[in-house]
Amino acid sequence: MLKNKKFARYAITFCILGIVFMFMYSGLQNDQINIIQSFSAWSKTGTQQPLAVGNLVCIALTFVFGTCFIKFGVRKTLIPCIVIAALGCIGLVAANGLACANEALTVSGHNVNDPLVVGNYLLFWISLFAIRCCCMCLQMAGFQLASSWFVRYRGRVLGIISLGSPLFSVLCTSAMTSFISRNLNGDYRPFYIGIAITLAAVAVLTALLLRDKPEDVGLFPDGADHAPVSESVEERPLTVKQVLSMKKSWLMICNFGAYQFIVITCMASLAAWFTYLCITNAEVVATGALGGLFEELGGLKGTGASTLFIGQATKWLSVGAILGIPMSFIFGYINDKFGTPVAALILGITELCTVIGLMAQHGAVAATGSCSVPMLILWGFGVGCMTGGTPALHPASINFAFGRRSYQSANRVIMAIQLIPSAVGASIMIALIDAGKGILGYWILLAIVLFGIATTIPMFKMKDANAEDRD
Repeated sequence: MLKNKKFARYAITFCILGIVFMFMYSGLQNDQINIIQSFSAWSKTGTQQPLAVGNLVCIALTFVFGTCFIKFGVRKTLIPCIVIAALGCIGLVAANGLACANEALTVSGHNVNDPLVVGNYLLFWISLFAIRCCCMCLQMAGFQLASSWFVRYRGRVLGIISLGSPLFSVLCTSAMTSFISRNLNGDYRPFYIGIAITLAAVAVLTALLLRDKPEDVGLFPDGADHAPVSESVEERPLTVKQVLSMKKSWLMICNFGAYQFIVITCMASLAAWFTYLCITNAEVVATGALGGLFEELGGLKGTGASTLFIGQATKWLSVGAILGIPMSFIFGYINDKFGTPVAALILGITELCTVIGLMAQHGAVAATGSCSVPMLILWGFGVGCMTGGTPALHPASINFAFGRRSYQSANRVIMAIQLIPSAVGASIMIALIDAGKGILGYWILLAIVLFGIATTIPMFKMKDANAEDRD
């Protein structure tokens, strides 16, 4: 691949910018809310609302962005979205919304949670909503460019650019929260100014250094000296009706729809699950190994116990996020060397680890008053695999089934349908936990993983759509 110097320049440039795409997507999609909620004067419900609405709107935008990629090209769709996201960051700065006088509860006798008193809540809502919607295009564009430029090496390249997804969680969420608290006195506005400047630079570099497909600059995928032999000159984008009439489309919808559902649901319901375990097992927790620490943190009737329980879980969540960085490339390597079905099957098995690691805490806390560390390690391992493997293998699986040229016309339909259950999964799981039916919820998640694995098995009978160019 790198023997062709011209191709190598584009390939290396894309890998670097692709990591940035995924880094920004991961952070701006959801992770940044932790920074806002740590220092904002508005309530958690008020700050979460534009993201919740954006998640639903993105179901439709997935199809819209994919269609624009086909009709107008990737860069012509992506660059305006990056600019809007950058303006959204400036909007967050202008909206202010900082907690006034640090820990002061009122400003001139008014509640600081009143959006009419502190900052401009409407501007905040519009800005965060615009960021959430436009950052989706960063991920889709990265996947589309990888699919257009690489066939033989697509798994490893997808694995490389997907490194950016866990990097934000590792480098920014905790590190920036600490920096803003210690060095900026809770003022998160410089952080968003930096993000806006970075996005503007990414837009310029994308316009100058990237092209939608290698054929645009007289090249072929992977730097080859001939066009892919697995593609037909007459090949046309698939219609929605054609995609929905194919059995393989529904296999893709089911298997990676299940895998994505597990990622979102387990991550979003983590705090609710460990808080529930602590509160419902208060007596045994008080006599357990961590009882003394709970008293120091505020006692069982305060927030101390829950804080410590959640801290144990999030510690291994951080370990998993770090582990997800190399796992992204490992899954991509498995995809290229042993085939997409093998990689997808292994991913499904590792997602079982995630669910089992959380589910097993119920019995451990009830029996000992403490979390099970081995099961937390299993949870952390599962987090690393699913956060590293899912974003790398999802586009790889659609390429496997439909090929390079038909990737986006199939993806825009498949991904939009997959996002529908994912948009409500976390809310349903939290509701089950609050109702005392968390174990039932995890049994349901186990069934969903097994369903995803089962729908992966038929992939072994399928032929890679670009098989002749991947051997």
